[in-house]
Amino acid sequence: MKDSKPGDTPIAKGDKFSLKQCPNNDLERNEMQKIPYASAVGSLMYAQVCTRPDIAFVVGVLGRYLSDPGMQHWKTVKHVMLYLRRTKGHMLTYRKSEDLEIIGYSDSDFTGCQDSKCSTSRYIYMLAGGAISWKSVKQTLIAPSTMAAKFMTCFEASNHGIWLQNFVTGLRVVDGIERPLKLYCDNNSAVLYSNNNRSTTKSKFIDIKFLVVKERVQNKQISIEHIGTSFMLADPLTKALIPKK
Repeated sequence: MKDSKPGDTPIAKGDKFSLKQCPNNDLERNEMQKIPYASAVGSLMYAQVCTRPDIAFVVGVLGRYLSDPGMQHWKTVKHVMLYLRRTKGHMLTYRKSEDLEIIGYSDSDFTGCQDSKCSTSRYIYMLAGGAISWKSVKQTLIAPSTMAAKFMTCFEASNHGIWLQNFVTGLRVVDGIERPLKLYCDNNSAVLYSNNNRSTTKSKFIDIKFLVVKERVQNKQISIEHIGTSFMLADPLTKALIPKK
């Protein structure tokens, strides 16, 4: 990898991963056992958790194949490492502010997992102009629609956001942090569904546990608002992007 060209993005647009890329026979499997795949993915996970939300999506996907990785999975691991080498100067930054507010961005793909057809939830929380917490995780249920996938992500994001807000408030180092938690979503249907008590045909298959989001909105614990996709900070955590020119 020493002389390889660094990547422009952590994952190329259009790349898909599945169990079909795992070894097909013992010969291929024995070759993969010589490669430190699990160790490399573990190192990427450490970087992602600490300071690199930009690789959360691809690292989460690669982690699904730890038990039986294929050569394509390994090539992607090396691609991510080259990307990190190219962007090693990137860092999280924060600005001084007297009016601190935790702001969340919630997004998801739709049936993005090639194996299970489950969608993947992504969220990121900002404070003082910088990211303080983020997550990319495959949903446990198959969402019947894009709206359902986005709404289910709002549930996961609001769970963490309320905990995060309580944690910061408990530090008692700032004032004004107890206002309703603002959570942005780029799907109008999910936002409207979160803010009213009516059920629709599209929502009747949503598990009842996710409806706590509506209760949180009514109790003013959270405020779910629409934002355009171009301003959705969680968007890079849901898919591969085209390199910037």
